[in-house]
Amino acid sequence: MTTAHYVKDYPRPQFVRDNWLSLNGGWDFRFDDGNIGERSRWYENLQGDRTIQVPFTYETSASGIGEEKFHPYVWYQREWVAPTDLGDRRVILHFQAVDYVAKVWVNGAFAGRHQGGYAAFSFDITDSLEQAPGASNRIVVKVEDSMSCTQPRGKQRWVPDNFECFYVQTTGIWQSVWLEYVSPAHLKNVKITPDLDNRSVRFEYQTHFAPADGDTLRLETRISYRQQTMKQVQLLIDRPWLQLEVDLTHLANGPWMLTAWSPERPNLYDVEFTLYQGDRIVDQVYSYFGLRKISIEGNQVLLNNMPIYQRLILDQGYWPESHLTPPSEEALIADIDAILAMGYNGVRKHMKIEDSRFLYWCDVKGLLVWSEMAATFEFNDEAVQTFSAEWAEIVRQQYNHPSIVTWVPFNESWGIPQVLTHEKQQKFTESIYHLTKSLDPHRPVIVNDGWEHTVSDIVTLHDYEERGEALLKRYEDAEAVLGGRIAFNLARYAMARGYAYRGQPVIVSEFGGIAFQSGTGWGYGNQVEGDEAFIERFRSITQAIQDTDYICGYCYTQITDVQQEVNGLLTEDRKPKIPLNVIKAINLRQAIPSDTDS
Repeated sequence: MTTAHYVKDYPRPQFVRDNWLSLNGGWDFRFDDGNIGERSRWYENLQGDRTIQVPFTYETSASGIGEEKFHPYVWYQREWVAPTDLGDRRVILHFQAVDYVAKVWVNGAFAGRHQGGYAAFSFDITDSLEQAPGASNRIVVKVEDSMSCTQPRGKQRWVPDNFECFYVQTTGIWQSVWLEYVSPAHLKNVKITPDLDNRSVRFEYQTHFAPADGDTLRLETRISYRQQTMKQVQLLIDRPWLQLEVDLTHLANGPWMLTAWSPERPNLYDVEFTLYQGDRIVDQVYSYFGLRKISIEGNQVLLNNMPIYQRLILDQGYWPESHLTPPSEEALIADIDAILAMGYNGVRKHMKIEDSRFLYWCDVKGLLVWSEMAATFEFNDEAVQTFSAEWAEIVRQQYNHPSIVTWVPFNESWGIPQVLTHEKQQKFTESIYHLTKSLDPHRPVIVNDGWEHTVSDIVTLHDYEERGEALLKRYEDAEAVLGGRIAFNLARYAMARGYAYRGQPVIVSEFGGIAFQSGTGWGYGNQVEGDEAFIERFRSITQAIQDTDYICGYCYTQITDVQQEVNGLLTEDRKPKIPLNVIKAINLRQAIPSDTDS
């Protein structure tokens, strides 16, 4: 089951147009270790010395290059022919993600610059195009990366070799590149906010406002559910930003909650936005939304006003042949299906902003998502500025996905190493909390995941204890744990100094990390020998958390092995180490099946 206007491999499923062109595939490519390319005007015609397969980075085998050595400057070039019937349409060049600074030229003319490795960006390149029939147009991209710990890098290493849980860096274009052809008057963005309690939905429209003399721009919004039109409203466009609230009270037959979005029933409403100039259609965009509410009441997380116990798994989104880039849309679907087959109802996407198609399939299949920012690893003014700007972009870009139920800007004090006592670092976390709430007041925000919380809607703990009995003992006194009298995980405390636990929900958001005995690689704690030992330990620690009554969820580390880290429930190439139905039985407190087919 998909949304009504799903298009396979479309890079941005929340904002679909029919008229687009993928630029993935072979590009000319060149390293520029001496940073001479701009001075030598490579942007006019790059003499590439090899071919790279976009969107895979040069460090990956999928790119066709497979060199893991760090190169700070890399160049790309791609030629394409504009449509002969382009007319007055504008050409928008989209990049879903480029790490870290991208500079773009079209036919030698500078088109724009973007900084940030995880946020999408676009440029209108129309005025630089050769539009004569059959004329070729040249797109050149320079990417600047660094080993700086002030740029948000997540699990990307900043030294020549992998270490601990840090992996090969990602440099350059690592998600899709594509073109769209749009009218001079077109939709730029629509922010969709469902309101379950009032049975309504609010649309905030951002348009490129360019009406011709005497023409009126009119926007029609059509909402449908299971291919049946439920509501159709029209709005005159007289300024770039407009807002409309639509009542959904009597739109669906049967009990109201049957049309809400949840893991059990991931119902989605389809939306068509049609922009008219006079009587002529000038833009048409397809989207969708889920009518759902995530909230906090006392020490419980509520979904649609009912407590939900979150059974999450940590997912770093790496593949052996393509690293951070999904090898295909099918690979994303396979990971989600495996997570659901193991009895988890959610995923903590760790230290990575994932491909929009992953979020689309979580929306469709009903998998809860914690969206977590990639960390910096130093604290200074530059890190504060780069982190804040990129995080704001990401929250805005991911806002419409109903599967996202929690924002996680910080993890384990990475980038804020003295947050326990350091007032400036504490104020930074507060500022990010309130920045996030100003953009999205409807989702919980965790600051900072694992320990040393300042302001946080949920208090989370990371604990890699190997035995369930020890976990039960440690957490039997909630007041001692949450009040800072008990330290865990190498002398960490639940709250930062000067901040008190205020009755928030408590979730153990990292635990487990069990690895089988191996000559190389590592996991958390002692490695185990054989399936029986693994299952016994996994059940022991999982049930200990389930049996602690004030804990309302958990996140197991992790779904797959990642490079030197071998503590996944699946191998890097997605082969189960333990039958999936065994993991599911333990998560759901069921008897382990005698049939252990995975």
